[in-house]
Amino acid sequence: MRSSVSERSLIIESDDDDDHQPQSQPSAARRRRRRHEDGSGSESDSSSGSDLSSPCATPRIPPTASSYTQQWPQSYRQSIDILSSVQSPNLSFLGTPTLSRLSNSFITNSFRGKTPEIISNLVKPLLRPTTSDDRQHQQQEETQKSSQYLLPSRKPSLQQIPEDQKPLLVAHEVSTYQKCSYTQAVVNGINVLCGVGILSTPYAIKQGGWVGLVILCLFALLAWYTGVLLRRCLDSKEGLETYPDIGHAAFGTTGRIFISIILYVELYACCIEYLILESDNLSKLFPNAHLTIGNLTLNSHVFFAILTTIIVMPTTWLRDLSCLSYLSAGGVIASILGVICLFWAGAVDNVGFENKGTALNLPGIPIAIGLYGYCYSGHGVFPNIYSSLKNRNQFPSILFTCIGLSTILYAGAAVMGYKMFGEATKSQFTLNLPENLVVSKVAVWTTVANPITKYALTIIPLAMSLEELLPPNQQKYSNIIMVRSALVVSTLLIALSVPFFGLVMALVGSLLTMLVTYILPCACFLAILKRKATWHQVAACSFIIVVGVSCACVGTYSSLSRIIQNYT
Repeated sequence: MRSSVSERSLIIESDDDDDHQPQSQPSAARRRRRRHEDGSGSESDSSSGSDLSSPCATPRIPPTASSYTQQWPQSYRQSIDILSSVQSPNLSFLGTPTLSRLSNSFITNSFRGKTPEIISNLVKPLLRPTTSDDRQHQQQEETQKSSQYLLPSRKPSLQQIPEDQKPLLVAHEVSTYQKCSYTQAVVNGINVLCGVGILSTPYAIKQGGWVGLVILCLFALLAWYTGVLLRRCLDSKEGLETYPDIGHAAFGTTGRIFISIILYVELYACCIEYLILESDNLSKLFPNAHLTIGNLTLNSHVFFAILTTIIVMPTTWLRDLSCLSYLSAGGVIASILGVICLFWAGAVDNVGFENKGTALNLPGIPIAIGLYGYCYSGHGVFPNIYSSLKNRNQFPSILFTCIGLSTILYAGAAVMGYKMFGEATKSQFTLNLPENLVVSKVAVWTTVANPITKYALTIIPLAMSLEELLPPNQQKYSNIIMVRSALVVSTLLIALSVPFFGLVMALVGSLLTMLVTYILPCACFLAILKRKATWHQVAACSFIIVVGVSCACVGTYSSLSRIIQNYT
């Protein structure tokens, strides 16, 4: 019985490899499983590809395609897929914090026989076994029922399935992992890019002047190029699917952890921005709202920040966030509607476009750099979109379309907002819209509704990564709720402590987005493909790194200085 359980765990572990290997190479998969089972790893398989070696692997054991997904964070692929509305294999959340990537890890072994049955009805084999496999199927179900934290997205090994049923399995794999069309991928990409950053583009022109639009266009061009570099990195080695995988291939485990932390901090900062945004806009709608408890009086900003937190917290406890994923896809519509409302207020409701503004405001350029940089903070999701495409050769065109359309929306909102409000432009153009106009209320309520649907999807990747670190006997429903609730409360405390929407956005854009979007893609590309890169690729990457580091230093210093000045 113990040997059969071990065999099943090894088969589950090799499924990722099977996803990327032709069916005509079953011997390679068997050899890999034998090496895992023997525990020696002394022999290398030439058919599995010696080019899969990573800096963190020993010279004698080249990593397989699944080795990149066996280290923290193992939940990144699935959690980011649902954040970006990418269709991901059978996904539910609470009760499955470590997801399907745990396979034969020490956490999985600790779960066996120790956890109660919660979602066993969801854990079912992909294909019905034949009569000759009934006993093996029964044993497999017993093991799966005792492993409630494993996601039911693993496919059975090809060797476990009769020959006549293998084509069905292959068809399911293709439809699961690679089924996004060109249009779906573009919508997903725009949904990621066109978030709350569009609200601050008029404020960015106020800070830097009209010349700042050149910075926006430059950042758009460089973001497209670095996105293509990420694609080159993903294609360089088998098994790379996410941004942390690229960091792993480039700089080993240290690179994987560093990039993961940067990505998660960026998501965490977005959640803080959501609460500040909700507080500011609801206070505009209800300026006299307040709450008095004894001798303590909460003004409208504090009250609405707390109220928003109370509303979004239960959404982070949901087992299945797919419903919120579909709602959050309306972010594209919300962004377009916001720009339309801004134009309507200026052209139809006679607010006018009379302000000329300044051509260049040099002291405000560092803040403008951070605000424009924040607009292109989608590179943490682009590898997932690429991995989900039906035709991956379309990715450069998809990326160009996403960034191009987003830039048009950004520039349109920036020009109209600044022409309408001039030097009175606030950090969110919705705060400048006249209160008596119906179109203003439409814009504000649209702005308020969108972050509520996105908050849980944004905080869940960080929460799931932290849940992976919990001891196996502590990964219970109640503990998971406590972790997620603590994260939500912490974002509230920071939002109340630093309630400066534009400056926080500039800080995130300067420090985190410069790393994720510009610096790290070039560094990873040079580390992985340094021998194949041409001289002009090396020159372009070096230029982007210098620009990214310079903008990060200047923008971060200016943002922090302005935040401190607002306190003093």
